[in-house]
Amino acid sequence: DLGGASGGAQLGPEAGYFRVDGVERAGRSLIDAVRIDPEIYRAGPLLDTGPQMAAQAVPGPVFSLFLDLPLLTGQEAPHAPHIALTAEPWSGSAAVYISDEDADYRLDRTIGARSIIGVTETALPHAPGSLVDRGARLELRLTSGDLASVSDLGLLNGRNLCAIGDGSAQGWELFQFRDAEVIGPGRFALSHLLRGQLGTDADMPATWPVGSYVVVMDGTPEQIGLLPGARGYERHLRVGPASQDYSDPSYRHDVKTFLGIGLRPYAPVHLAVTPEQNGDLTLGWVRRTRVEGDSWDLPDVPLNEAREAYQIRVLRGGDELRLVEVTDPFWTYPAAILADDGGAAGLEIRVSQISDLYGPGAEAWQIL
Repeated sequence: DLGGASGGAQLGPEAGYFRVDGVERAGRSLIDAVRIDPEIYRAGPLLDTGPQMAAQAVPGPVFSLFLDLPLLTGQEAPHAPHIALTAEPWSGSAAVYISDEDADYRLDRTIGARSIIGVTETALPHAPGSLVDRGARLELRLTSGDLASVSDLGLLNGRNLCAIGDGSAQGWELFQFRDAEVIGPGRFALSHLLRGQLGTDADMPATWPVGSYVVVMDGTPEQIGLLPGARGYERHLRVGPASQDYSDPSYRHDVKTFLGIGLRPYAPVHLAVTPEQNGDLTLGWVRRTRVEGDSWDLPDVPLNEAREAYQIRVLRGGDELRLVEVTDPFWTYPAAILADDGGAAGLEIRVSQISDLYGPGAEAWQIL
């Protein structure tokens, strides 16, 4: 305001507002100014400038679970693990990179669909494998997706197959459920369960605790391209949104060792130990098979191994006393050797089928 209100300088009788463009001081001040109207500086209404660019969400980390599983259909690569992915929000696709060290990664695959993954809210106790568990009720919360009940026929035809585990690569139990009840937003109660499917009765602990992971094996989890020669060696894996480079902070780095559970022989069944009159013990069992073992028309299931062989371990108090390999599904424990081992009481007998590619498989066991 140069009209007198700011300290004595008089430019005329009319007060007003001026824009000062310059000031010269040479004994007195020479001010170059232009009168202005304050109204032109008042904010006006916002103008509609047309469509605005929407804010783009930055892709976040992708949660991954690696599952070293037995053959599900018989068509899978037996040595390669599956991977299940999810994220919130899901960016549309995720990338999996693999290497034998934390450098020089190669793109293994891009996955366009997230898996249905849940976390258990109740414990699941041990139950007989391949039999319907009508008493168990497993409650879980899903990260996304839905679950639905199936008929008895659908259950027996392999539908609603899930894996439950602690997040490690190995040790997953496969089970199926017939009934799914909605108990809250994203929460379900599963019942009428078929436990320990596809030979994973050997991986069933005394209890799956609260906080265990459940992955729906509906075809969405894919196998990664692990080479057969990489089985048993550490692999470095980076998983993240496909729109970002694997060096981006959104990528998760894992180091995993995969054993190729699809090559592992199932544990034998019906292990029986029979005392003989001469003091010997006769051991007998029935083998199972990894592939095409569901037919009731054949006298025996296919061997699916290069040869028939079994490993027998005899233990006492955790110490191994005997290690025997046989080529038939029975063995005689001679009375003299049994006496040297301290007698039958308290012995632990463990029997597994041998694969030339995998080694000894899952064990059947009995404590005398």
